[in-house]
Amino acid sequence: MGEGVRMKLQELKKITVLGAGIMGSGITEVFARGNFKVYMTDLTNELVSKGLEKIKASLAKATEKGKITKENANATLANIKVTTDMREACRDTYLVIEATPEELELKKRIFKQLDDLCPREAIFATNTSGIMVTDIAAATSKPELVIGLHFFNPAPVMKLVELVRGSLTSDETYDLMVEFCTKLGKVPIPVNDSPGFFTTRYVASCITEAIRLFEQGVAKIKDIDTMSKLAFNWPLGPIELGDFIGLDTLLHISEYLYGEIGDPRYAPPLTLKKLVKSGFIGNPKMKAGSKGGFYEYYNIPRQ
Repeated sequence: MGEGVRMKLQELKKITVLGAGIMGSGITEVFARGNFKVYMTDLTNELVSKGLEKIKASLAKATEKGKITKENANATLANIKVTTDMREACRDTYLVIEATPEELELKKRIFKQLDDLCPREAIFATNTSGIMVTDIAAATSKPELVIGLHFFNPAPVMKLVELVRGSLTSDETYDLMVEFCTKLGKVPIPVNDSPGFFTTRYVASCITEAIRLFEQGVAKIKDIDTMSKLAFNWPLGPIELGDFIGLDTLLHISEYLYGEIGDPRYAPPLTLKKLVKSGFIGNPKMKAGSKGGFYEYYNIPRQ
């Protein structure tokens, strides 16, 4: 593996998060709570404003529950700056994490831009939930400094960070990100680079199989979710989880996994395609602009 830049944790004085959606805003909050200065950027003022509002609401909830103090919440907000100017966001930053939609060509365009916008020593991380880090890193001139940091939703609460090494990710980059995630109070666990890594491939196969069992008339949607919760002690059933993740995201993941692996277990179910094409892209509380998910499409009350 190529040798990376030997940077120390204290040199990460400014971090940039690309994307102000559910994951981008959540990751920004995590970094800011860790007392890092964070620039959160997206395409429009509306998007970054909505992202900041999500962070404020999350901090208010954490304060109300006694998990943080009001002083902690104020200090966290003081660590965050939002902008639509990507050049400003990336100037003098030594860690950039991308949290944009699961589309390989989009991510490659972004990472190619980062080469010109960031210092040579900057580490480029992606929060992709399943696209191979090696594919994304190929768009840059320094693949040894590219790594996957897969946070989970809600990022301020979930402890796991799936740490994904691309084929050329350096030991120095990997070791620094282990130290960084640990300082944030997360549990970084390494996985080898492959389509879907571990968590996404496993979860996507569970959700799509549950949808296929529904399509084949084995069980109804609500019953599938109830049985999964009672039998396996899951907090959400697989179809509820699909609605929570976002059916559009699930479709992207399934198409990518099937295209890369060729195993029919990962082929997206027809019902999933139909719902997404009809504007039912997930639980409307989680997905802005969605008509709903499986529950709304089939008029099943959510509890």
